[in-house]
Amino acid sequence: MIDQKLLEILACPIDKQPLEDHGDYLVNPRLNKAYPVQDGIPVLLVEEAKDWPVK
Repeated sequence: MIDQKLLEILACPIDKQPLEDHGDYLVNPRLNKAYPVQDGIPVLLVEEAKDWPVK
């Protein structure tokens, strides 16, 4: 889980909108993209994004 204060300032690198915390991923439900969280650190790189829901 990402700290709520950090989540409030993080944004999707594509549309610059807020993300939702889904445990191992931060999700942009508008674009159906999921960014991985590795060792508690969000990886907000477009090339690392996966289609949501992750299979």
